[in-house]
Amino acid sequence: MRGTGEARATLARQRAEVAAMFDTVAPRYDLVNDVLSLGQDRRWRNETVAAVAPRPGQRILDLAAGTGTSSRPFADAGALVVPADLSEGMLVVGKRRQPDLGFVNADALALPFADGAFDAVTISFGLRNVEDVSTALSELHRVTRPGGRIVICEFSTPTWRPLRVTYRKYLLRALPKIAGATASNKIAYDYLAESILAWPDQHALADIMFDTGWTGVGWKNLSGGIVALHRAHA
Repeated sequence: MRGTGEARATLARQRAEVAAMFDTVAPRYDLVNDVLSLGQDRRWRNETVAAVAPRPGQRILDLAAGTGTSSRPFADAGALVVPADLSEGMLVVGKRRQPDLGFVNADALALPFADGAFDAVTISFGLRNVEDVSTALSELHRVTRPGGRIVICEFSTPTWRPLRVTYRKYLLRALPKIAGATASNKIAYDYLAESILAWPDQHALADIMFDTGWTGVGWKNLSGGIVALHRAHA
């Protein structure tokens, strides 16, 4: 029993550390992401919105929504979007910038929503930061109505070997330098590079999704596989 308690305490501490890290970068988070991605993040967001295909009245959970930049298009389409994030700092900035959105503080491992509460759930560049990916995907499945869908936009593995080599060098060398010049917390972006390199490739993530109850799992590579858009149904 003590081992279980220690494991839970470790997970709680890790979640708090990740949330605190994102608290510190919240004010310039969207700007830095735009710089680091060379503007590609806007295309990735558009692809995500198209995959979710929001409609008026549809209930959508946007998990790891940060400052709500990813949630805005859903609201503009008339959907009832809930931007949720673990980082209080992100939520504070988001509420200030977009006061009409109903931000919620939420832990991906224990979502504060009822079973089947949403028609669609989506998470962009946040699943990688969760300590237990399977539990998070199971929770997302729980809060999605039967037949509802999930869209995950996340960094992945380039499919062309020369691009993989170049991309790895960028993550290890260029990204920390750029982040150091533009971000308020360079350590957070060192973590970003490490977490991307350790993340499962397209096939591996699809397998985890299938194992946690999602059906019809597929993906679309963006920017040569630097990012992958995974889709499935509950």
